[in-house]
Amino acid sequence: MPNLKLRRKADLSPFRKIALGTWQTAYDPSVYGSVSLRMEAAESYLERFRRATGKRLTMSHMMARAAAAALEAMPDANAILRLGRIYLRDRIGVFFQVAMEDPHTGEIDLSGATIYDPEKKSLHDICLELEDKAKGVRGGKDKKERARSIFRRAPEFAVGPLLGTIGFFNYTLNLDLEKVGVPNDPFGSIMITNIGSLGLEEAYAPLVPYSRVPIVLAMGAVLDAPVVEDGRVVPGRVMKVCATFDHRILDGAHAAIMVRTLRDWMEDPFSHFDPLPD
Repeated sequence: MPNLKLRRKADLSPFRKIALGTWQTAYDPSVYGSVSLRMEAAESYLERFRRATGKRLTMSHMMARAAAAALEAMPDANAILRLGRIYLRDRIGVFFQVAMEDPHTGEIDLSGATIYDPEKKSLHDICLELEDKAKGVRGGKDKKERARSIFRRAPEFAVGPLLGTIGFFNYTLNLDLEKVGVPNDPFGSIMITNIGSLGLEEAYAPLVPYSRVPIVLAMGAVLDAPVVEDGRVVPGRVMKVCATFDHRILDGAHAAIMVRTLRDWMEDPFSHFDPLPD
């Protein structure tokens, strides 16, 4: 049984082949971009959802569902690189970065939880699943946390080669390593981090080479800002989303389609997310 169900992408454009041959690692081809989203409707939807369901919906939950819709709209973005070739995923996974405290040292640490198939789930289900997985991460019960214990014991000089070796067997060779404690597809298709919860307006998160994830989204804080409506400057609520993506897999044309999808979902939530009671 393989680690991932994949099919090789055919009919690559000349530029895509040149990009694959130009950049050998995820350190070089990072492209950065941002979009400012109007958030008044999203905030209204979030508040009504909380009142209707009693669940603590957040912008991160909404962004997970919208990001899955963006990957559905642009399936070429739901991909990984193997052996210098692009492979399309059969499944969407959204990875959330989770801040935590190391139980052994007390130091601030960073881990994550992955929601699979969010395009098939309601926001209510996404809320419940992420809450449960975040508790598992912070409590050390998640499979990824058990695997992280390997790195806790490893000396610093060995961590890089160890990550490279695991990535080679897990992704390059596409082997199932669950029997040796490495969870299958732990990072999913896209990473999301909510820097707004830290009070930051914008920041660009780096690609994580060993994860093989080609897109990272950083959600800034929702702020009051002047906006233009019908030629007039009026007060509005705005959130900046900063993206980092791997230019070997994606370019501006792909990103434009994904941005339009994110904007449609976040700026018109009542038409796209779960219907709410009147």
